[in-house]
Amino acid sequence: MIQTVTGELKPEHLGRCYAHEHVIMDASYATQIFPEQCLNSVENAVKELEMFRDLGGSAMVEATPCGIGRNIRKLVEISQRSGVRIIASTGLHLDKYYSPGHWSRFYSQEELVELFVADIEDGIDFYDYAGPLIKRSTAKAGMIKVASGLNQLTPREREIFRAAAAAHRRTGCPMMTHTEQGTAADEQIYLLKNEGVELSRVMLCHLDRKPDLELHRSLLKKGVTLEYDSAFRWKGREDNPTLELLKVLVHEFPDQLVLGMDAARHAYWKYYGGAPGLGYLLSEFKELMSDAGLGELFIDKLFVKNPARILNFGERISI
Repeated sequence: MIQTVTGELKPEHLGRCYAHEHVIMDASYATQIFPEQCLNSVENAVKELEMFRDLGGSAMVEATPCGIGRNIRKLVEISQRSGVRIIASTGLHLDKYYSPGHWSRFYSQEELVELFVADIEDGIDFYDYAGPLIKRSTAKAGMIKVASGLNQLTPREREIFRAAAAAHRRTGCPMMTHTEQGTAADEQIYLLKNEGVELSRVMLCHLDRKPDLELHRSLLKKGVTLEYDSAFRWKGREDNPTLELLKVLVHEFPDQLVLGMDAARHAYWKYYGGAPGLGYLLSEFKELMSDAGLGELFIDKLFVKNPARILNFGERISI
């Protein structure tokens, strides 16, 4: 099954899905530091997702993990009003998004495991672990997200990855990782494999920000799924590196590629006054893919079949 904020969903009912978005980022330390990432309007989100829905979209992975403005009340309301299924995340993002005294810097690996598992099995905290009270909603996380910085993992990031791996083993919940500009992917894979994670359950994000064909080919051979979200970012270039990667790799690894936009800025949403809006992949970029010879079979893989596979819960693993 796939776990959405409004309940469980059979994979065959997922429909067209964006694999990495930020639908809500409420006021937090992260949005104080990066104010353009404050996406706190339910009304704007409903309108943006309705536009996505009218283009044939059905679901989105909400990649905002613990402590950086995750708001489960708003996510449930947006999903119910727009008709778009939302898969929420647990886990932790980069260190820079958390205040110097934030709990994420001090909790032990074992304590992090318990928080992540509770989000998945019991329900996401209404207060996003802002404390001191915890009040769990009925909406559960369907993705574990962790992140590493540029070029290599820090010792603390390795602890967080190990906590995420343990939560994955206990619950069967799929995993996504943030790679900073596409770097440190090999190190992430090595660590997760050593922690007993089945690599077919792992989605590495933002890899097209480092559009190295041979690197991507080597990563895909290890069994992970790669998520591309820079298709709309290549402004002022004659080519589109995301499209160029797809033109080759969808033929070689048709089951291991997914698409998103990671459009976590006002400047990218139509209903915050920006462009191109969350409809871009299902409109302009879909046309570019078709013109490049990527027909409906491949487009169906990228938006429907591959997300349904990676978002499906697997078996619990004991090691």
